[in-house]
Amino acid sequence: MWQIVSGPFLAAAALLVLAGAPKVVAPSSLVTALRSAGLPAGPSAVRVLAAGEVAVGVLALLRPGRLSAVLVALAYLAFTGFVALALRRGGVLASCGCFGKPDTPPTRSHLLVTALLAVAAGLLAIAPPSAPVWHAADLARPTTLALLGSAALVALLAYLVIAVLPTLTPAAVRSASARPRRTSSGGATAPAGGRS
Repeated sequence: MWQIVSGPFLAAAALLVLAGAPKVVAPSSLVTALRSAGLPAGPSAVRVLAAGEVAVGVLALLRPGRLSAVLVALAYLAFTGFVALALRRGGVLASCGCFGKPDTPPTRSHLLVTALLAVAAGLLAIAPPSAPVWHAADLARPTTLALLGSAALVALLAYLVIAVLPTLTPAAVRSASARPRRTSSGGATAPAGGRS
């Protein structure tokens, strides 16, 4: 089973590092997000949490195994819980604090991504590999390259869903869907939802 979840697990670990590092330097987005959801938070506490996030990610990348998988799963369960709380309470209108960006509000798709990454890490914790899933010495092996490539792809897709998708304004989405579509005969049809 670990072969299936090792790519998403490594992606989850990399995202912990990429999302945690900006919050260590500039914790204000996460402080605002936590407070808007009714949770107490200060810059020092957020920096400690973010440093822990980075440490867990680095550990998981360097020594993937049961311990690091449990820690990654717990981190993503906490994120999932926070996003669910923020969505339910209606807080965090501007940002959830992810990736240190001020304009990434939590969404249902964000909730799904963090939950799926928690599941991947949890499955790896339940059935860890007998040896590390990758070694730096094996970078030339096709299986290692495939694993790292799949991890990079999952990390990119997760980043796009969490950090980019929420920034798309409804007006931009409507504008894209209102463009005339081409028919098979080459003519234009009326925009979706528009009058013909």
